[in-house]
Amino acid sequence: MSNDNPFGGMSGQYATSVSYGAADAAGTKAAPADLIKDTTTAGFAADVIQESRRQPVLVDFWAPWCGPCKQLGPVLEKAVQAAGGRVKLVKMNIDEHPSIAGQLGIQSIPAVIAFKDGQPVDGFMGAIPESQINAFLDKIGGGQEDGQAQVAEALAAAAEALGAGDTQTAADIYHAILERAPETVEALVALAGMAFDEGDVEGAEALLGQVPETGKDAPALAALRARMALAAQAADLGNPEEFERRLAADPKDHEARFDLAMIQSARGERMAAADNLLAIIKADRSWRDDAARTQLLQFFEAWGMADEATLSARRKLSSLLFS
Repeated sequence: MSNDNPFGGMSGQYATSVSYGAADAAGTKAAPADLIKDTTTAGFAADVIQESRRQPVLVDFWAPWCGPCKQLGPVLEKAVQAAGGRVKLVKMNIDEHPSIAGQLGIQSIPAVIAFKDGQPVDGFMGAIPESQINAFLDKIGGGQEDGQAQVAEALAAAAEALGAGDTQTAADIYHAILERAPETVEALVALAGMAFDEGDVEGAEALLGQVPETGKDAPALAALRARMALAAQAADLGNPEEFERRLAADPKDHEARFDLAMIQSARGERMAAADNLLAIIKADRSWRDDAARTQLLQFFEAWGMADEATLSARRKLSSLLFS
């Protein structure tokens, strides 16, 4: 983390570096003419997969009848143009080209998926505000070294500390961020998630109550809300050993496998939870009106689009449905 970052003293060994593209004499990058284009199912591999090996590519899944898509589209295009070539935008009309969206498990639009090195790495759904779009572009493609970048760098350091199990350092960084930028949604949601993980549901709700109106549609907030709802459902299911016993006696007991997946997700065993739902889908796609796939997509929302389990399970789901 840079020495002039006001959060630098909080991060310790979790300091991160941010690299930026070359700027022109005015301090901004010139925007290439082909930043935004439409693509097709046939062109997806070249326009997205191959192109993302050169720089990040955002894919905007939309449809002409979708009102929120019409709201998001111009704002997203403006942000991509202003980013000066750090990312490219590819638009895909799902009415004309539904298969790619289906393979990625996208059920609602607008949905924006970021690709790097040929793989989906992050994304968001819904017509989010311009400020959140800019923050997302900074995260994916790098931004200018200003106050927002310092906050982003500090958030990355806090996330690294949290991932390493150093919850105290992570909490210290998040609190330091909120002292200087009290409406930072990522910090509020992260602290709420930590409180929830410690069993303090009331504390988590209090923190979420501080999220500003402009952040109510933030993907991180939606993910935490979904995780809390799933945990509440799993708490009513009982002892997982009972479901494991039933599965040992009858591997085709989809009800037991489904409930076990719910409990596994609540306990953080995401890969196991996904594999159990995928096993149901493979054995009987129509079981309970496609309940296993529907629940898996809800897991994706709760875990986050960039989560390792989400990415892995999404690839497996695509193989099952479209191979």
